[in-house]
Amino acid sequence: MTDTRLTPHILRQFTGTDTWHRHGINRNVLFTDGAKFVADEGGAYWLLDIIAICQMEPCVKAEEFQVWTLSVHPDRTARVTCGDGNGNVVYTQQIPFTDFPLDEVSLWFANSVIYLPSEH
Repeated sequence: MTDTRLTPHILRQFTGTDTWHRHGINRNVLFTDGAKFVADEGGAYWLLDIIAICQMEPCVKAEEFQVWTLSVHPDRTARVTCGDGNGNVVYTQQIPFTDFPLDEVSLWFANSVIYLPSEH
């Protein structure tokens, strides 16, 4: 996997989507071209899976707007958190290993769509 195309600068260039992609496990969830780019370039379809599957968790489902953040630690472990956009964490999951190329990435979820903040 190369990480040359996955940079914060490139991610900020996504400002909308041409195609809505339906999630394979939770068919009620869609994701944008920007979220697909993160999954493709970062080898992180597992991140989209976490977001989509967690929509079945009552504490997560209760939040109309969600901020999902993947934070990668120097030892290549990571943490995925879901916040309500006001600094309150409603879900956390530890990741034992990842080769995701960025130290951190955020995806937003609202109206059954996973998207990059710049696509809002």
